Amino acid sequence: MSFDTRILCIGAGYVGGPTMAVIADRCPHVKVTVTDINRQRIDAWNSNDLPIYEPGLDLVVGRARGRNLFFTTDVAAGIREADIIFVSVNTPTKAFGEGAGKAADLQYWEKTAREILANSERGKIVVEKSTLPVRTADAMARILNSNSRGIRFEVLSNPEFLAEGTAVRDLELPDRVLIGSEETPGGIAARRAVADIYATWVPRERVLEANVWSAELSKLTANAFLAQRISSINAMSALCEKTEADIDEVAHAIGTDSRIGPKFLKASVGFGGSCFKKDILNLVYIAESYGLHEVADYWESVVRMNEWQEARFVRTMLTNMFNTVAGKRIALLGFAFKADTGDTRESPADAVARGLLAERAHVVISDPKALANARRDLEDVTGQVEFEDDPYKAAAGAHAIAIMTEWSEYRTLDYNRIYAAMEKPAFLFDGRNILDHRALFDVGFNVFPIGKVALKHF
Repeated sequence: MSFDTRILCIGAGYVGGPTMAVIADRCPHVKVTVTDINRQRIDAWNSNDLPIYEPGLDLVVGRARGRNLFFTTDVAAGIREADIIFVSVNTPTKAFGEGAGKAADLQYWEKTAREILANSERGKIVVEKSTLPVRTADAMARILNSNSRGIRFEVLSNPEFLAEGTAVRDLELPDRVLIGSEETPGGIAARRAVADIYATWVPRERVLEANVWSAELSKLTANAFLAQRISSINAMSALCEKTEADIDEVAHAIGTDSRIGPKFLKASVGFGGSCFKKDILNLVYIAESYGLHEVADYWESVVRMNEWQEARFVRTMLTNMFNTVAGKRIALLGFAFKADTGDTRESPADAVARGLLAERAHVVISDPKALANARRDLEDVTGQVEFEDDPYKAAAGAHAIAIMTEWSEYRTLDYNRIYAAMEKPAFLFDGRNILDHRALFDVGFNVFPIGKVALKHF
């Protein structure tokens, strides 16, 4: 089959896989190849058991795979064939050396840039899809265009604005698509070429063009602002508990203000995911590197507040369970950082589980989609943790259960059955405020929500 354009994506993870699947589904005239050095991951993309869970993703992949969507481990061949290369490799927070704990670790990104250069026989458009520090595109362009063969590469930034659990919908009906390039004739032509691909299904007015540095910074800023709202409402949840205010009523009241709006004002045990903490710390490091220490301190406080909220949740459990959880069975319902995804990166449940283990509790973890990742994340303490698919079995004999992820099935569990099988007094800590607390109190539970008055029988 003849294709107008050939796209390669290097990296078959949470961003690269779904993004390329939707592009292929909506653009049958474009050949889309996704490559990764992880053979197991590629085999999963070529199977009926995809490596990540996203509602609707299996249908999108099923329509395009084998037609114009292909998954392979042959990175070099994909580079040689491609006209446009999306780079979606991992950029974790650096764990060593200068900037450890804050700066992005760019070693995989640089290796990819050099691999693109080594296997290219003609000029290409290279698109940053990973979240990267500002001015990274400039560094990539220097690596690629330092060749002595006269090959010219245009490097663009096309940050993703996906929310896990709604990634397919976010790709099919995006608020905006942002594409940044150098303000040169070649750069502008390259970003228009990528814009034309998205414009196949995205209204042109939602395809935003900018300079490459604005595009890079916009991604970090968007995640920082969203995380800031969560930390802000969580800070107020602690005050609500002390003053007997109701955080949901406060959030609704301020959310009706058109200047504020209602989104990201849901109090909880804390935010998680692969982006918020990493991107904020990256922003902190950038601000520090420019001597903007007050800016850095401001944004770092968002992360500190999130960590404090996680620790506060454990303290609430400890103090209300008679100041000890040693030897007590505690069931954590949910380990994914949010509902409708199996992703557990930076999940608050991880911090809570480790906090309880430090107090020598017997921790049992249940989750409908994330148990495999939970086992991986807690492999250093595997002998101390029990994993159970069935939430009823997880809760049987427990002194307490804690809702850690807002899975819809947790709203409809038979809590009379759960209460009957638990040790008494039975405690329920709702870290997502998704349950009917008064009804649970009437069943017999001692109920501890986030940012609301606790309902206790003693």
